[in-house]
Amino acid sequence: MRKNKRRREMTNEELTALLNDMSLEEKVNQMSQVVGGFFDDDTVITGPMAEMGFTEENIALSGSVIGSMGAETVKKIQKAYMEKHPHHIPLLFMLDIINGYKTVFPIPLGQGATFEPELSEKCAAVAAKEASVSGLHVTFAPMTDLVRDARWGRVMESTGEDPYLNSRFCESMVHGFQGEDLSEEYRIGACVKHFAGYGAPTAGRDYNTVELSEHTFQEFYLPSYKAGIDAKAALVMTSFNTLNGVPTTGSKKLMRDILRDELGFDGVLISDWAAIEEMIYHGYCVDKEEAAIRAAKAGVDIDMMTGIYSNNLCRLVKEGKISEDLVDECCMRILELKNKLGLFEHPYKDADEEKEKQVILCEEHRRLAREAARKSFVLLKNEENILPLNKNEKTAYIGPYVNSRNLMGSWSIIGEAKDVKTIEEMLKQEDLAEHAVFAQGSPMLGADVVLEGFTEGAQTSSSTPEEEVQMLEEAVKAAAGAKKVVLCIGEDRLQSGEATSNANIQIPEIQQKLLDRVAEVNENIIVVLFSGRPLDIRAIKAKAKAILEVWMPGTEGAGAIADVLYGAYNPTGKLPMSFPYCVGQVPVHYNEYATGRPHVEGKDKDRFRSKYLDIPNKPLYPFGYGLSYTTFAVSEVSLDKNSMKDGESIQAAVTVKNTGTCAGTETVQLYLHDVAASVVRPVKELKDFRKVTLQPGEETSVEFTITEPQLRFLSENHIFESEAGVFEVFIGTDSTTANKAKFTLEKQ
Repeated sequence: MRKNKRRREMTNEELTALLNDMSLEEKVNQMSQVVGGFFDDDTVITGPMAEMGFTEENIALSGSVIGSMGAETVKKIQKAYMEKHPHHIPLLFMLDIINGYKTVFPIPLGQGATFEPELSEKCAAVAAKEASVSGLHVTFAPMTDLVRDARWGRVMESTGEDPYLNSRFCESMVHGFQGEDLSEEYRIGACVKHFAGYGAPTAGRDYNTVELSEHTFQEFYLPSYKAGIDAKAALVMTSFNTLNGVPTTGSKKLMRDILRDELGFDGVLISDWAAIEEMIYHGYCVDKEEAAIRAAKAGVDIDMMTGIYSNNLCRLVKEGKISEDLVDECCMRILELKNKLGLFEHPYKDADEEKEKQVILCEEHRRLAREAARKSFVLLKNEENILPLNKNEKTAYIGPYVNSRNLMGSWSIIGEAKDVKTIEEMLKQEDLAEHAVFAQGSPMLGADVVLEGFTEGAQTSSSTPEEEVQMLEEAVKAAAGAKKVVLCIGEDRLQSGEATSNANIQIPEIQQKLLDRVAEVNENIIVVLFSGRPLDIRAIKAKAKAILEVWMPGTEGAGAIADVLYGAYNPTGKLPMSFPYCVGQVPVHYNEYATGRPHVEGKDKDRFRSKYLDIPNKPLYPFGYGLSYTTFAVSEVSLDKNSMKDGESIQAAVTVKNTGTCAGTETVQLYLHDVAASVVRPVKELKDFRKVTLQPGEETSVEFTITEPQLRFLSENHIFESEAGVFEVFIGTDSTTANKAKFTLEKQ
């Protein structure tokens, strides 16, 4: 094991000498990633398996592994591999560590709800520590795709619908994984994904085509990727989709011109699983040979799990169809990453069986997981101040999540249910269950529902119809005898995530039936809602007095739920993605453009406006929304001056007062609106936010600095610039705030 955190990196000259001494076959196979199962049976396989066509030589020379973890396993594979490799070059070990390794944090969408990027940085650092002692070098995170359509199941991996919020979280997660130096102990390489536009599939259907204008792409979708690259992410991953008719994995414009030249990315570019081969199925490449050529020319360094590079590039170079310089370029970036990680001197890096026992799921990590979970919860409704609960009141806990350990998102592939306490167990442990009764009420899913997961087979309800009737009747009886009901319901963990596109984004039908029956006997219903995406919850809102959105909260979710329900923690979460009124609205987001015939509130009979005839335009719950157990008043916006020039700034301020009866934290949000510009601007754009914690009756001034760069946009000149004119400053507690002031930007 290393004694020092830093070590001497190989020089560029030494790396170049190594590259020049490698055979063409060695260099090409460095560009190939294979599953750990080719080396060892102890592996996790993600993604669709296909005929790979790998040879023994390909495996013996491949540069990286996906899916193997555990210090003992990794060290065994690394040792055997390096002994056989002609230049004893170490392998890279990579895995999807999305929201934690064994200690699982809230899904990224839930982390976005904290509006606290620095907290996610701490969570990423913990994930990196647990992963690194388990032998891993790279995580395929953060996913920073902008998301506006809740039909797309992978919204759970993003931090939401806003470019600014996503950018702040992306850079924080990169810093958390990587630290200041990849060679330091407990650091792993971050991989920004999926480049680019993956979060905007047509009709919300995963892997579908993406059509984005240059303006929309540059303004909304590109900034969060850029933030990760500016934070020095070690890798970027290509996306599965086509972007404006071209598969991203083969797009020289996207990967060379934008990613490399415009954004300045000089790290490793890796394909998503089989994305190079999928260019054939898109109809972009006629065969695997052409796919290899297009991907290499686009600068894709690593082919994840197809064998297209390893089976074709050597021959293509020898036939003169592709330059060996391209191979050298890609291979050198891979060697540079291994060098930055310190693998040439320390091929096992931090892999340590004893450290695994000490670090993984330690109390410090669990405490952070509980903090992150409770900060992610969003209180959507609290009629009659029914929350927080009094532990001396008789309360019925009902629903399939009362005794579920599956509180982790679908991409928490290393987390184990055995390490998670149920809500019932946690309430009893913390002496909150003396006057509580518990009933399942229904299975998670009906017997007719089948789910397919990456690490799990087909999943259906194991209950008979008779057992379902009995569960329901027991729940109704428990609800009738209680003062209040806490109904723990929502999506199954496998109903959101990759390949889980849904046209129906409501809770499972069998749980809806449970809600209906409970509501018949008790009107004091508190819904604890589990989901990996915004749902259509109109029916829940109509029947519940309180709704607490808890997402998929992770390892310590049950304890965090107890903290919030009983008032040990006052909820602070804010929605990072709008909850639609119904699926007919999606994609829906707050930062839309005005139209020539905007809908005017209160004029629903004015037919010739941009509006639905049968539903509202507005989402059920908007971006930035979230309640507290206390209340806050925000004063009018004051500006220190009414105009500014380039190089100057304006101070915008409000006074925030806690007008309730308990201490609480409010997230004060700053939005800007360019009133008239050469290109139509969004009605509001989040530009900053502050959290303030106040005692009852306490007030404080919250100030924001507005600078000219915040006013820039992609103008009609196709450059990012600001334009002279009037701007509106909105400061409030969610994206619907009308609390505003105006200033003018003067240009010389």
